[in-house]
Amino acid sequence: MSSKISKHINKNNLHHAYLIEGIGEEILPEILEAVEDLGIKTVGNSDFVHLKADSFKVEDARNLKSFSREKANSAGRKIFVISANNFLLEAQNTLLKMFEEPIENTHFFLVVPDVNALLKTFASRFYVIKPKEGIELKEAEEFIKTPLQSRINFIKELVTEAEVPTEVGIPTGVGKDVTLDSARSKALRFLNAVESVLHKKFVNNFSGLLHPSDGTFPVQNSLQICLHQIFKVREFLRQPGSSVKNLMESVALIIPVL
Repeated sequence: MSSKISKHINKNNLHHAYLIEGIGEEILPEILEAVEDLGIKTVGNSDFVHLKADSFKVEDARNLKSFSREKANSAGRKIFVISANNFLLEAQNTLLKMFEEPIENTHFFLVVPDVNALLKTFASRFYVIKPKEGIELKEAEEFIKTPLQSRINFIKELVTEAEVPTEVGIPTGVGKDVTLDSARSKALRFLNAVESVLHKKFVNNFSGLLHPSDGTFPVQNSLQICLHQIFKVREFLRQPGSSVKNLMESVALIIPVL
């Protein structure tokens, strides 16, 4: 096993549920590699299910519970890989008991852009993996150092992929995929990194703060204003149909140059 995901997986003691923070289409190859290394086929195997959704609703959760109870077609394990930009609270509550009382030889890999957006009681049922946390923190540190135009250019590259929200229930066929709003996922993850870096910067540096547009910004209000805007943007980003580019640009405008 060589991938970052594989390093967290014990072949001899496979956890019943893994929660991975990241973008589904980027994390999937590593998950497939890890699963294949366990001797489980990810192609042509009816006991391997891969599902993508923009918003995972309570109906999807009920379908998943029903589907997971079905016996495996082979003598091996059943594997579910689920990517979702937004896991609704009702859906999380519906699945709490299922993840609290694992089903024998059934394992889940849940990929979400923001682990912190989930209920703590829900996330606590999983083995949590954050493979790209360090990379995004470095990007966030560079982001807040740069002038406004450089920030706008960065955001443009971040959200180049189509913003097409997709909703789907449990797949009827093996390996069925649907389009995932990866631009929204990337924005959420990057926003979390920016928030983390801002906390550290404002604690360690209370002088020389300049607003990117007019060169002035009350230091004592900077952190509160920035965090309030990030909170609002994060909430809107979780709503299908919202403009990722416009929302992220509002963050670029409000953060002082540090």
